[in-house]
Amino acid sequence: MDLEERIKKIEERNKKVELDKTWEMSWTRKIFIMLLTYIVVIVYSYLIRKYDTIILSSLVPVIGFVLSTLSLKFIRKIWEMNYNK
Repeated sequence: MDLEERIKKIEERNKKVELDKTWEMSWTRKIFIMLLTYIVVIVYSYLIRKYDTIILSSLVPVIGFVLSTLSLKFIRKIWEMNYNK
């Protein structure tokens, strides 16, 4: 591998790392995590009205976090398309 190829690969990697950092700090990501967690809390609260215990209530942030990490991949792709313009 020649020097030019190595430099090109390093530059491509740096762009990806910069995009990752920007995504982690973006308001888009933060707002969607907040919204998804809030929606999960509302739905979950309606479901457990009769069985409201500390153990069940403690699951709310965990479920919200897991759902936000699963769904944010799709949102990130949309964000990247708009960010790179």
